[in-house]
This record gives sequence, C-alpha cells and structure tokens, in this order.
Amino acid sequence: MAPQLQFRNVTLGYDRHPAVHHLSGDVGAGALLAVIGPNGAGKSTLLRGIAGILKPLSGAIDLCGLDHRDIAYLPQIAEIDRSFPISAFDFVSTGLWRSTGLFGGLDLKARGRIVAAIAAVGLNGFENRPIGTLSGGQMQRLLFARVLLQDARLIVLDEPLNAIDAKTSKDLLALIERWHGEGRTVLVALHDLDMVRTNFPDTLLLARGPVAWGPTKEALTAENLMVAMRMCEAFDDHAAACADDVATRAA
Repeated sequence: MAPQLQFRNVTLGYDRHPAVHHLSGDVGAGALLAVIGPNGAGKSTLLRGIAGILKPLSGAIDLCGLDHRDIAYLPQIAEIDRSFPISAFDFVSTGLWRSTGLFGGLDLKARGRIVAAIAAVGLNGFENRPIGTLSGGQMQRLLFARVLLQDARLIVLDEPLNAIDAKTSKDLLALIERWHGEGRTVLVALHDLDMVRTNFPDTLLLARGPVAWGPTKEALTAENLMVAMRMCEAFDDHAAACADDVATRAA
C-alpha cells in the first residue's frame, strides 16, 4: 500500500512547547486509522498538524502529493461557534468552497448537492434551521454532511462520535466505513476502546509520543494502554506543555 501520509520525526506544539514529539511512520492510502490516547495525549494536535492548521516545530508531515485543500478536516464540535447566525444549508455549503470560492455563487446543481448531503445524514427538512437550534447529535450530522461535499481523498475527524446518541453514532460510523470502502484515507481521533476494537483495523496509540502503531489488536494491549497512561501522567506532573494542550482542547 503506497503511503498517503508520512510523518518524518515530526514534533508539534504550541508556543514552542511540544505536544506531540518524534513521530515517524507512514499511513497507507486507503487506510482506516484510529488515533487513541488519554486526555492530553496530543490527538487533536496531531490532526491539526495534518490539516495544516498547526505547523511542525521540527520534522515534517508529507502529504504525498496532496494539497491541504485536498483534506477534509472535521474539528471537535466544541470548536464550532453555534451562536453565529447561519442556516444548516449555508453551513453545509462551505464544503463547496474549494470549488466555488469563498464568495462564489451556488448554481442549481450545487444546491442539489447540498440538499442531498443534508438528507444523507438524516437531516432532510432541516435546511433552513439555524445551527444554534440543533442538538449536539444533529450538529455532528451536519459536520459530516459538509465532509461529504468536500469529496476529499484524505479525511481527518477529531472525536466525531463523542457525546452523541447511539443512533447518530451508528449512522455516522456507517459513513466512515463508506469512505473507507471508497478507498479514501480516514484518520479518526477516538476515546471509545470498544468501538475502535470493533470497527478500526489499525490504531495509533499516542501519549505525546507514539506508544504503539499497527493492527488494533496488537496496539491496544493492556500493557500498551498502561504505558500510555503513565506517559501522560508524567507530562501532567512535570511538563507545562501537557497542561497547555488540555486547555487548548477545552477552549
């Protein structure tokens, strides 16, 4: 499997404080990879680095021919300003910015695609609803609709199944599996170990640095999970960088 992502001794962080350090390895094209680790392990930091939001402090992330515009990045729902006065339709339409431009108009075909994406995530009829009136699960569905429109080869999802109902989680997981079946490369930050063991063939166990990376059954052993917890606890006790990262995640 040819690589779609290559981490070359990459270190990422904030204000020169490392949050992920010395990560090297390849993600194959078409892979479905779970990124797991304790709170403060650097999962969100890594995904922001892949998406180009955060530049490495050292080392490099090679997209293997892709541009950052070729990446569909879904942030944590807490990062979305839901007080902004925008309808569900207009929010999802931002998934077409790559093809239409920031101020480009939407023709009939584009509008049809937006309506179809909203329907595909089970929100048919919600087009004119302000995003501030949506529940957490409905908002997460809307974020997935935007990713659908981006039609990206590389999809990066940050805690997309956190704090939502079981039906929504099942529906969105089916979309993730669909993207994987289409040969797209999908990286998903998660915290539910049982979900990862059941649905994700490969896992990166992260604790500021890599603890294990490979087939999920081999990566998520009790020993590796204990090592990851101890590594993050050590950062909490002795390194300001870990506290900074937790604050950033909560912001």
